[in-house]
Amino acid sequence: MPDDSRNEFKGETPSLKAVIKELCRPASYEAVYHRHWQEVPMPSGEALAEMVERLRAVLFPGYYGDSEVTPESMGWHVGAHLDAVFRILAEQIKRGTCFVCDREEVGQCADCEAKARNLALRFLARLPHIREMLAGDVSAAYEGDPAAKSPGETIYCYPSIWALTNQRIAHELHELGVAIIPRIITELAHSRTGIDIHPGARIGRRFFIDHGTGVVIGETAVIGDNVRLYQGVTLGAKSFPKDEKGNPIKGIPRHPIVEDEVIIYSGATILGRVTIGKGSVIGGNVWLTSDVPPGSKVIQRQDGEG
Repeated sequence: MPDDSRNEFKGETPSLKAVIKELCRPASYEAVYHRHWQEVPMPSGEALAEMVERLRAVLFPGYYGDSEVTPESMGWHVGAHLDAVFRILAEQIKRGTCFVCDREEVGQCADCEAKARNLALRFLARLPHIREMLAGDVSAAYEGDPAAKSPGETIYCYPSIWALTNQRIAHELHELGVAIIPRIITELAHSRTGIDIHPGARIGRRFFIDHGTGVVIGETAVIGDNVRLYQGVTLGAKSFPKDEKGNPIKGIPRHPIVEDEVIIYSGATILGRVTIGKGSVIGGNVWLTSDVPPGSKVIQRQDGEG
């Protein structure tokens, strides 16, 4: 039945006291209220944004952070940023763990704090790998776009490199089982660039998104090496299987597999757990819900074609 509380003040001018009273009714706020039993604060988007910018300065020294960093000062530059990153990340991982925790046993918080610190250290150990992957992305962007005058231009100016930096950071945290923090990190890039890549997506080497606005890559998508996408491409899910209670089943593979050397042009939509074979080219505005063999070329049917 409709909630008649919306009509409580209809036809009259309510007092501020009456509005406050209405907003404080449990029936009004219970669906949108979060309170952890240990009173641990929510993860902080501002702190995570600072952390990612510090990581950006470490991964691309001289481009972000201190632009005057030299090989002689590199150790100080990296060390200072990573010291701050470790402290921020450990705290935010702990907050994220508490955010999703449904346990009610007192005395577990010390374990969560130790686990958060351990996960933060394990993430930091993945930074050389993340930099290696991003270096390949930068190379692919420079080689794949004749408008790029230097690799540095793609690092500093291209939204795809910005978004991929966030995603590759978030993906490593996702693989470590960190709760909610990876999604916040990718959404920071989504809001800035218009590129929406879930932290769970597995992306190979030398990935390039040209222009980028409107690209969507789902949680279980798998992308091979040397793949290029253009703006407006969607790698999405075709359907959402439900359990016996009618709730969506989480975590099952439901997004496309894009094999090596594939090019997907602007506006293409590929849905479901389909495979786009190695070396294929998918034309603009194509709608695909079935597998494509390796080496295929798929374009829109022209008028008059059978």
